[in-house]
Amino acid sequence: MRKQMKSLYTLIVVILGLFLVACERDLATELPFESYEFSSLDEKGGLWKPTLLNAGSSVIIEAPAPITSSEYKSELAATKAGILQMTAKQRTNIQKWTNNSVVRWNEIALELIAKYNLIPGPNADGTYPVPNPNDPDGPPAFPFAHPPYASRALAYLSVAQYDGLISAWFHKFEHKRPAAYVVDPSIPFAYKDNQLPAYPSDGAVIAAASKLILKEMFPLEAAFLDAKESEHLESLALTGEFVKSDIEAGVKIGKAVAKLALERAALDGMKKAQTSKEVSDSIANAAFARFGWKWENQESPKRPVGLTPLFGKVKLWNVPTVEATRPGMPPAPGSAEYEADVKLLLQYAENRTVETRKIANFWQDGLSTYTPPGHWNSFADQFIVKYKMNTLRAARTLAYMNMAIMDGGISCWDAKYYYHYPRPIQQIKGFETIAGTPNFPAYTSGHSVFSAAASEVLAYIFPQEASKVRAWAEEAALSRVYGGIHWSFDAKVGTQQGRNVAQYTIQKAKSDGAN
Repeated sequence: MRKQMKSLYTLIVVILGLFLVACERDLATELPFESYEFSSLDEKGGLWKPTLLNAGSSVIIEAPAPITSSEYKSELAATKAGILQMTAKQRTNIQKWTNNSVVRWNEIALELIAKYNLIPGPNADGTYPVPNPNDPDGPPAFPFAHPPYASRALAYLSVAQYDGLISAWFHKFEHKRPAAYVVDPSIPFAYKDNQLPAYPSDGAVIAAASKLILKEMFPLEAAFLDAKESEHLESLALTGEFVKSDIEAGVKIGKAVAKLALERAALDGMKKAQTSKEVSDSIANAAFARFGWKWENQESPKRPVGLTPLFGKVKLWNVPTVEATRPGMPPAPGSAEYEADVKLLLQYAENRTVETRKIANFWQDGLSTYTPPGHWNSFADQFIVKYKMNTLRAARTLAYMNMAIMDGGISCWDAKYYYHYPRPIQQIKGFETIAGTPNFPAYTSGHSVFSAAASEVLAYIFPQEASKVRAWAEEAALSRVYGGIHWSFDAKVGTQQGRNVAQYTIQKAKSDGAN
């Protein structure tokens, strides 16, 4: 116990020091940045290994018309005329989208997650309806964008973007059609000059793929997403970089990869993740028969079914099986290790400080927020801009991180419902939390797994930030203990679980040809 307390104290000292520089990790809905010169062009990016497409293949598009052709000259003239007729609003939109719209579409996804991260309320008779994708208007409205749902939406979005941009890069450097402003120097260019080939438009790939993925994930936002895509495509046509055929080719690629992503999503098992009460009860009873304990919901009013009991059976991206990363059994209630944790949580509850409350609140990521997966996407967006990544590199970063986060969530939910471990509020008489009462089992901590998985991928991609992001992940884990939501072993084991999950994604990244 003394050794455990000493190690925890050391961790707390480190974390509180990091809290003093929390301004480095401020979260913004829309990151303020202008277009920038890319740190690299990645001319061989079209040969990197995709996830949805077969290795070595790309979406097929026609060869572009030569810049000497009448067809191209007509498009060039149309581009120039459009720029001369631009409105003030269109100029503002161009600057908003910048030359890295991967970040902007990621931010749109985060906004939607926060908007739909609301627990469906009970009916008048006390029953709880479940959001239905076949009837998105409800009530209740579909989806409930809880952390598992958010992790999945972000993974499909990022993977579709990345695969689409691998194809775009292949064709860009195969055909090497120059940008409009290069062909005609009298055409003004809105962004920093990166000398990327224009055909196909990488921005158009991102716009088309992103809209289709997010419309599937948030069907009630179809009109909003259509408008965003139209605004983005119009802005691309007015930057001075692209002609009409560049954009049309990009849209074709974006639609093709989105189709592949949505075909996978339709069969990944998420539709069955939220179960009936009978199935939920059978899972709890199986755990009780196996271990002698089961979690019971302490909410008031109480939802009859825990959150997505079968999310642990959803199709993984890079981890071979959930058993490969399932942690060992938690301490049995009444054991010496368990009793030591009871004392530790009571000590935290009796000695809460301004600093520990701030940490608990910063990482809360509860209702009407973009959840723990979204929290780490916001960090990643900031690093992408800081290190001036091109759109392909940016999509790669988010794809690998979000695949690891989703795999981490699946692994975590497998452990939660396999062990069905009670939360402190259920076990400790009179215990109160300062961070709500989640309606799913304790072991392991979702915040810990999501954060550790994300931080390991970010540490791999941004080695300069490794110590920082790993400390943030440990802080995120500890925040749930400070809040009274979790046992310390939920956080400690969950952190290691997330790290273990991330290694499968990192191994894939190491062999994709990008390094």
